[in-house]
Amino acid sequence: MQNVTLNVTFIAMIKSFADKRTAALFFDLPTKGLPADIRKRARAKLIAMDQAQALDDLRVPLANRLEALRGGRAGQYSIRVNDRWRICFFWQEGDVYDVEFLDYH
Repeated sequence: MQNVTLNVTFIAMIKSFADKRTAALFFDLPTKGLPADIRKRARAKLIAMDQAQALDDLRVPLANRLEALRGGRAGQYSIRVNDRWRICFFWQEGDVYDVEFLDYH
């Protein structure tokens, strides 16, 4: 029998989370106070974000409504989970930092 070595590199686009709740959503860990449908949609969007190769990949689906933020969040982008919830983040050189799931209003 021959030994075979397989080197696999996983490239994660999400490099950091702004808070524990967002990380818990991504890793499908328990979170309090969120309806199951919101958890499911948010996690799906976080996974899509992690798999994105370019910022423009997050323009699809159109319901994401990718936008550059202004004011105190200048330099950040957001995508929408629904009318109330957003995922905010920094995009730098193909990587995503300080990802935060929040009630934007």
